Amino acid sequence: MATQTTMEYPVVLEDDDNATVLARVPDVPGTVTFGEDAAEALAHAEEALSVMISALMDDNEDIPEPSRPKRGQPSVTLSPLVASKVLLYNRMRELGVTKAELARRLGGKNPTHVTRLLNVLHRSRHDQLDEAMTVLGARLVVSAKPLPPLRTRSA
Repeated sequence: MATQTTMEYPVVLEDDDNATVLARVPDVPGTVTFGEDAAEALAHAEEALSVMISALMDDNEDIPEPSRPKRGQPSVTLSPLVASKVLLYNRMRELGVTKAELARRLGGKNPTHVTRLLNVLHRSRHDQLDEAMTVLGARLVVSAKPLPPLRTRSA
């Protein structure tokens, strides 16, 4: 297991043929969306990425790790909650631990509890995700990084 994983995925923005901006997340095939402008396309890309990751998890597929964005390349970052769920999912797959087995390790919880922990649409508590990671021999770590400066248009 990687000691540090940043859930920041590079995005490719392209002008579409209907005056919109197309946004693709190349690391996760099928993650394509659009917006009226680059900012809207990026906002939609973050949501589309979460939806695609949810589908991969539902299908018991691997979730691709993000590549490093090129200098100046836009990117989208999974929310801390979704990123935690992805890390838990990946750890379970790495160890070959089923939902039922994780529920047992969590003191005999119902496997539905684990299903909710892995559901990107469910508002799980971070302490529950951290407990699940701990029984799998890992620890969730939170960090922050500064946002790029806002660009303003001159009038």
